[in-house]
Amino acid sequence: MYALIVFLPLIAAIIAGLITLFGAMKTANAPAAHHHDDHHHGVSASDRLSQLVTVAGVVVAAAISVAAFIDVALNGNPITIDLFTWISSGDFTADWSLRFDTLTCVMLIVVTGVSSMVHIYSIGYMSHDPDKPRFMAYLSLFTFAMLMLVTADNLIQLFFGWEGVGLASYLLIGFWYSKPSASSAAMKAFIVNRVGDFGFALGIFAVYVLFGTVQFDTIFANAEEISGSTLVFLGHDFSALNIATFLLFIGAMGKSAQLGLHTWLPDAMEGPTPVSALIHAATMVTAGVFMVARLSPIFEYAETTLAIVTVVGATTAFFAATIGCVQNDIKRVIAYSTCSQLGYMFFACGVSAYSAGVFHLMTHGFFKALLFLSAGSVIHAMSDEQDMRKMGGIWKMVPLTFGVMIIGTLAITGVPGFAGYYSKDMIIESAFAAHTSVGLYAFWMGVIAAFMTSFYSWRLIFMTFFGAPRADERTMAHVHESPAVMTVPLLILAVGAVFAGWFAVNWFGGNYEEMLSFWNGAIFVAENHQALEHSHHVPGWVKMAPFVAMMLGLALAVLMYRLVPSLPRTLANTFNGIYRFLLNKWYFDELYDAIFVKPAFALGRGFWKAGDGALIDGVGPDGVAAACRNIARRISTLQSGFVYHYAFAMLIGIAALVSYTIWKMG
Repeated sequence: MYALIVFLPLIAAIIAGLITLFGAMKTANAPAAHHHDDHHHGVSASDRLSQLVTVAGVVVAAAISVAAFIDVALNGNPITIDLFTWISSGDFTADWSLRFDTLTCVMLIVVTGVSSMVHIYSIGYMSHDPDKPRFMAYLSLFTFAMLMLVTADNLIQLFFGWEGVGLASYLLIGFWYSKPSASSAAMKAFIVNRVGDFGFALGIFAVYVLFGTVQFDTIFANAEEISGSTLVFLGHDFSALNIATFLLFIGAMGKSAQLGLHTWLPDAMEGPTPVSALIHAATMVTAGVFMVARLSPIFEYAETTLAIVTVVGATTAFFAATIGCVQNDIKRVIAYSTCSQLGYMFFACGVSAYSAGVFHLMTHGFFKALLFLSAGSVIHAMSDEQDMRKMGGIWKMVPLTFGVMIIGTLAITGVPGFAGYYSKDMIIESAFAAHTSVGLYAFWMGVIAAFMTSFYSWRLIFMTFFGAPRADERTMAHVHESPAVMTVPLLILAVGAVFAGWFAVNWFGGNYEEMLSFWNGAIFVAENHQALEHSHHVPGWVKMAPFVAMMLGLALAVLMYRLVPSLPRTLANTFNGIYRFLLNKWYFDELYDAIFVKPAFALGRGFWKAGDGALIDGVGPDGVAAACRNIARRISTLQSGFVYHYAFAMLIGIAALVSYTIWKMG
């Protein structure tokens, strides 16, 4: 029964894919005259079928996931379903099996829940697109890959899902493949993830070298005794688990867009909005956090890696928030906010509060999907306009979208009672309660990031919905509330954004005993890493800090975008250097362009001009071949066709032969 959760989206994706293929063949064979009529006559039967199949597959999977969650997580019956042996080579085996424990079931709720909302929403959002079946097929394929990743029972299967979401994200970001910006964004996402995945693959090799297996249970059981061993790396002895976990974490940095490998995420906004909601809210970007939580038994014995995770996470939370404050594209603001929230999840894992990190992953899945889809609804209403400088004054015309977007904003900024408040505060308190220097660093970065999060989230609301309309007349005349197929998913996600935190807080760390029985060993925390338990006993000012930061951010946004609207421009002009620095995203793209892209081009051009042109062509086609042709042409001039020339040549030949013979005999 549980296996259906994973395979229903796959079956749906295959069916939708076949519909796409048949449609393409039909279009290719149809006479040209009828070709352009199809797109204007609403939705064809094949479009409807693909939408029905994919939506049904994911919604049924979501329903089974809820049942699985109740059975596995709440009633404590973890189960592993063995499907078949996948690889068997010597003493190396990798089974194809689905592992259902509490961690998997939490992820299943998030992935199938958000994915089914996105599928339904897409029916409305993509209603004018000619390629509906292809889009639905990609969405379902993506969902399948993500489900494969979270139910993995060994590292190879995890890697399969890991690469699967990478592939599907490439297909989805580059969905409108005729737009050059979409194609290059898709390639960027794919290539930056290759960098991370190279580290991830090396990490899997390292784990296999150490443990002799890729099966999770065996690895977890032997983690403690292997924690003392060392590996020689670059001529130095390092703790073996530190190396392995650090390499695995590089994979997580790529997938979850952490500082350094984050450049692909904002560009990924080139895909259709539902894609952004699916990839950047609930699924692919959270794979890294999931992987760290899943491998907590080995991360717990790697102190150095945990410290690195904490610093990278905390720095990312701060860094992405600073950029989010000045972006003007409505989707890019939300993209940087995702990047920042992922930083929170990682530093939670870094101080061993894995449970708080996964809690934030879940609540964030709901409110971030809500924010993305609401933004999509706004873009839809504004005739595909994404620049917030050309919006404003539309809240009365799209009341429902405005309402749910406010709910999403209240949740992300951490207003008490909403989902984000419980998880974000739990993370910030745990970082303080870790009582380490990196923990304190993470605490302060988290509080400052909370201030900025509040500022850019409210800035987005004020710029988009309030003030005088800044769009042209034609756009304003077309502003309309989205159809029910788009607003109902928004309302369902809004319920999640309001209640998910309050409902689940005790399972994820609000109550220590309840948390232990809920996780049931799915997450391992070492004896000396009890930051989450200590987070209940932090001083009062620590508990207040995120709330104060949030209120200050709100106050600043109100001041700058409602009370004194001229202030942002004045500040941008006064602190022009800082403003340009943030607007250009800390110049990371320019830096990578100078370090990697330009030299790669130079190297390629060098190989092409010098290596291929001068050397290979020079010796090969242009060298030997040219020489042969040259000599042949010169010899061919001897063949004149006059008889006396030939007779003369024969005479010379005979004379030469006779002379030679005489000379030899002499």
